[in-house]
Amino acid sequence: MKRYIAILLFVAGFSSVAHAQSEPPYGMSEIAAYSIFYDNYTQGDYDMALQFGRWMLEKKPRTIEGFGRFSLPTQYNRMRRIYTEKADLQSDPALKEAYLDSAIYVFEDALATFSEDEIDVFEWTFNKGQFYQRHSGNIDGGMDRALEIYEELFESHPGRLTEAADGYYARLLLNNYVSNGERQKALDMIDIIEPIGGAEVQSAISDARNEIFSDPEERIEFIESQLADTPDNEDLLNELASLFEAQGNRDRAIEVAQRLYDVNPNFTHTRKLADYAKADAQNELANRYLKEALEKTDDRTIRRNITLEISEVYQNMDQFQNARDYARQAIAIDGNWGEPYLRISSIYAATISRCTRNRTIDRDDRRVYWLVMDYLDRARDVDPSVANTVRSRYATYEPVVPSTQDKFFRDWETGQELRIDGSAHQCYAWINETTRVR
Repeated sequence: MKRYIAILLFVAGFSSVAHAQSEPPYGMSEIAAYSIFYDNYTQGDYDMALQFGRWMLEKKPRTIEGFGRFSLPTQYNRMRRIYTEKADLQSDPALKEAYLDSAIYVFEDALATFSEDEIDVFEWTFNKGQFYQRHSGNIDGGMDRALEIYEELFESHPGRLTEAADGYYARLLLNNYVSNGERQKALDMIDIIEPIGGAEVQSAISDARNEIFSDPEERIEFIESQLADTPDNEDLLNELASLFEAQGNRDRAIEVAQRLYDVNPNFTHTRKLADYAKADAQNELANRYLKEALEKTDDRTIRRNITLEISEVYQNMDQFQNARDYARQAIAIDGNWGEPYLRISSIYAATISRCTRNRTIDRDDRRVYWLVMDYLDRARDVDPSVANTVRSRYATYEPVVPSTQDKFFRDWETGQELRIDGSAHQCYAWINETTRVR
């Protein structure tokens, strides 16, 4: 600082004696000195303006006889601008910093000189912080000092700092707390600015919380504390469910999923409960939620997929007729999709297995496999993308269809229609479809 004071005395054109006097230079009247200062200031002759401006900072006249509109705070602002613009013109870093130091002195002197009735203390202090921030590349510790000033202003005027520049300075201060690991300061600040901050501030708060509570356990604890105040907050509940899932805490994840459904039983939340129920082999519950989800979407692809999913769940419950009914509904939604035909072929094959569970498979059982293969053919015909699946399943079923000997003893001729119903075995009565001898 001392070396800069010496430079200042040189660049300002004053000796220590001249600097100490509080009268206008050259014995001029105050109004004459002020007029010269003002004229040179407005014309950009800052070196001359400085000679006649420094006495005002020294004497601090609140009035000048003959000039009724005189404002000393305005002169402080002009002197600050002179020093700042002089600094911008310097190529020598030492001179640049010396002029900047003089501008800072003007800020500090003004804040020490004027009362709150004379100036807006917040505005002057805020401008001082901006000055440090703007010139932090040329002032050692300039950014740190700016942040200290913003912190002081936030403590005294939290609302004004939060509103300034659409929350920029509040966000800057909050981000600094988070970056420095000053967690409690950040949380205390969030409590104050969250109710009053705009969209940009809210976004910064969200980012800060994510950074502060990055550890899953801490994050869960934090979200649960937030939910104590806003138990129906879907965003928080969704995040909490995801955190429990990531931890493998499935029971808690299901519990939160149920809370989400209770708050808003929309498609997404209903679908989630269906997934959990399916994974737990709670088939009746799964289909309850799947059917409910089906009524909550108009998307054709989603509807066909859920319809076939219901069919699959019914098949897992050995409710084969219901399973076929829903597979047929999927075909009605999208007749060019091969999966529902594959599902029906699977349902009929499973029916054969159930019917022969406690007895030996016979010729009348085997003929049902022709119907199974009919649906494999339909699947491939409407949807070539399932051809490989059809080929694989053909290899499974061809060895168990009726043999030549079976057809001889039953007088079955190739191409002959056969009704698959309860005529031979009652357990096939519900099928009630026709196939042909192959």
